[in-house]
Amino acid sequence: MTPARRALRTTAAASLSAAVLAGATFALAPAAGAAPAAPASAAAADTSVRFVDIPGDGGVTLAANVVAPADSSRRLPLVVLPTSWSMPQVEYLAQAKKLADSGYVVVTYNTRGFWQSGGRIETAGPPDVADASKVIDWALANTAADPGHIGMAGVSYGAGISLLAAGSDKRIKAVVSMSGWADLIGSIYSGRTQHAQAAGLLGGAGALTGRPSDEFQQILKDFLGSNLAKEQDMIEWGRKRSAATYLDKINANGAAIMLGNAWGDSIFPPNSYADFYDKLTGPKRLEFRPGDHATAEFGGLFGLPNDTWEHSRRWLDRYLKGERNGIDQERPVQLMSRTGGDYEGYTSWSTVPSERRRVALDRAETVTANHDSGANAGTVMLTGAVDQFLKLPPLASIPLLPRSYAAVWQTGAYATEQRVRGTVSLHTTLTSDKPDGTAVAYLYDVGPLGVGKLITNAPVTFHDRTPGKPFPVDLDLFSTAYDVPAGHKLALVVDTVDPLYIEHNPDGAHLTFSSPDADPSYLSVPVRD
Repeated sequence: MTPARRALRTTAAASLSAAVLAGATFALAPAAGAAPAAPASAAAADTSVRFVDIPGDGGVTLAANVVAPADSSRRLPLVVLPTSWSMPQVEYLAQAKKLADSGYVVVTYNTRGFWQSGGRIETAGPPDVADASKVIDWALANTAADPGHIGMAGVSYGAGISLLAAGSDKRIKAVVSMSGWADLIGSIYSGRTQHAQAAGLLGGAGALTGRPSDEFQQILKDFLGSNLAKEQDMIEWGRKRSAATYLDKINANGAAIMLGNAWGDSIFPPNSYADFYDKLTGPKRLEFRPGDHATAEFGGLFGLPNDTWEHSRRWLDRYLKGERNGIDQERPVQLMSRTGGDYEGYTSWSTVPSERRRVALDRAETVTANHDSGANAGTVMLTGAVDQFLKLPPLASIPLLPRSYAAVWQTGAYATEQRVRGTVSLHTTLTSDKPDGTAVAYLYDVGPLGVGKLITNAPVTFHDRTPGKPFPVDLDLFSTAYDVPAGHKLALVVDTVDPLYIEHNPDGAHLTFSSPDADPSYLSVPVRD
């Protein structure tokens, strides 16, 4: 792919992403404008709301709200809520009031660099983690907060900061991390491939609503510009901002951690949470449900009935108030299939699939790069939401996909329903006539008419390979739960272009996927009986 074409695609992705989040941000503007009226309505329920300034790390001022019972003569558990990326400080007021009404002191604050808070956007860097502790310090000194019962919670950016804070501040006893990440690089650079729309969305929204730091702007420029000379620097930058890096400290501190995400999260895919969850040693809970980034929690921000926030409050009640509400007696892994139904409980993430079914990929396929075959994973922030509410994932006519641009393997029709649960993995042998390249794998549910509904996908990129020399590829697709109806087939499609990702195929490149006798290619599908 030529630099000019790559720059054009990257610019288009960033512009689209910024426009999408700008619309979401402005949609919240009426709620922000109405926020000053909240104290009057809250007072009727004996809950007070104060808008305050809190000194953060390095003297930065953080715009915050304190929501608490209006008349408290005793110490109360504290919940700290850092805002999501680009969201105003009133983001959590509806949920903060519900928590306060039930006996919490709640402090919500705008993360540094956004809106009225000072400083610059550090992207969950050390200053953001230090800010969380500074907010706790202030709350203990200026509210009825109980130093022995402190929790943090948040959505997206606030979720990531809450997890990171649990590794640095031993006072934090419970965390609810919704639609966040545990491995930042594994989320937006999975398979060594830039998630262009996700990164463009964050960069555009940050510039629109905040003040990005010089470091963040340079990292984003190098990332979207495919500057491989800076790849290791970007990885180290991401490691500092990943809870997985501080797993030992988080486990040693022992906070009770609840993780929740959507199967279709196009910014922070669920794999990151699943891997992290299995390594936690303290009280823990993992929830996956249909949706895209933060769509499962969104209605709750307006005070609407929302199971994600309800479960979060139960978790905090159990581990900050000591209530015996039964949440710790439930199976800790709770999954909801994208195709419908109730939550399914499991004892661990590893026990979700009851078996793995291997699909042989015993036919070699060659594709020409730089062409979109028609198979794609949709649009950031929108595709998963459409799937959540309308049960309409991205579609492709499998028989009509051009075989010169897409490699296709299909199973026979299944006699019974196939309950896909967990992480689908692909093993194949790849040969390219160029040293660099990108492939994107898609798994489809194919009906009798040949129309495929996307189940999951993932990209993989390689650099500096010897042209013409085969090499093995192992790729985990994004974790999912999906029920394939009886009479349907599974189809694996691999092409080289997807609007979600930056591709690295030189013009005219050809990729061959083969299955050597000594190392057969296969798709491993986790299923549940």
